[in-house]
Amino acid sequence: MTGGHAPAIASADVVLLTVPADGAYLGVLRTAAAGLAARLHFTLDEIEDLRIAVDEACAMLIRLAVPGSDLSCRFALTGDELAVEVAVPTTATAALPATSSFTWKVLTSLASAAAASVADQRASITMTARRAES
Repeated sequence: MTGGHAPAIASADVVLLTVPADGAYLGVLRTAAAGLAARLHFTLDEIEDLRIAVDEACAMLIRLAVPGSDLSCRFALTGDELAVEVAVPTTATAALPATSSFTWKVLTSLASAAAASVADQRASITMTARRAES
C-alpha cells in the first residue's frame, strides 16, 4: 500500500459501477462521482476536485489493466463523506506510480485521503472526499 491510510469503505448507501477499462468510459465515472457528491451537498469546487481525482485514479489503473478487462468503481456515501474505490485486474508484475509521481501528487491534493495497492493481480486506489464544514 502507498500513500497513507486506506479510507474505510462501509456504508448503507453504496453505488457499484463497472465499465470497460478504457479511457472512453471515464466520463461515466466522473459524472457518477459528481452526482453523488452533489447529493451530499458538496460545493461546486469540491465536486470538481472529486471528478478530477476519480479521473486521475482511473487513468492510473487503466494503464495497468489487463487488456479487455473491466474497471470497477465503488462509491460509499456516509454523511459528509464520499469514499471511492476503483480497481482493475492486472498482471503479477504491475506497479502503481510512485507516491512522488506527478499523477499521485495531483490525486492526493484533490482527495481528503488516498491509498493504493496491488495484490493478487488486482490494482486498486481508494480515496475519500469530505464536504467542508458549513
